Amino acid sequence: MPKCKNCNNETVVKSGFVRGKQRYKCKGCGYNFVEGDARTNERIAAKKAMCVIFYSLGKGSYNMLAKIFDTWPSLVYRWIVEAGAKLPDQEISGEIREMEFDEMWHFVGNKKTKDGLSRPLTVAHGELWPGCSAVVILQHSDGSITR
Repeated sequence: MPKCKNCNNETVVKSGFVRGKQRYKCKGCGYNFVEGDARTNERIAAKKAMCVIFYSLGKGSYNMLAKIFDTWPSLVYRWIVEAGAKLPDQEISGEIREMEFDEMWHFVGNKKTKDGLSRPLTVAHGELWPGCSAVVILQHSDGSITR
């Protein structure tokens, strides 16, 4: 007998047939399931892997990746969350205390630079005393020239 897909319990019983496959029911949690998953194939696995790679490189949003790979943004989100759950917890080195970024923006096509957060920024980093650093983020003035 197979193990439960939900709770990994070994106390499962046969529970009829669904779509021509044997159905099982877990006595522990009551979850119904069939063995195997015919909804996946090599093409879907490749899409999933490429979405995870592109997202981890910061090269695309859920919507953009969904358009590229002809799928739904919610499915791309689930693929990313699933891949992230498999990763080990990251440890922060002793040099970094805490760092937080509120949002990640992706601009496709025309990037508006005249106002708002899409303007170019200058970042200056300095150490006030050992263990305490400061980061200053400045927006360019309207008359400034950037390379």
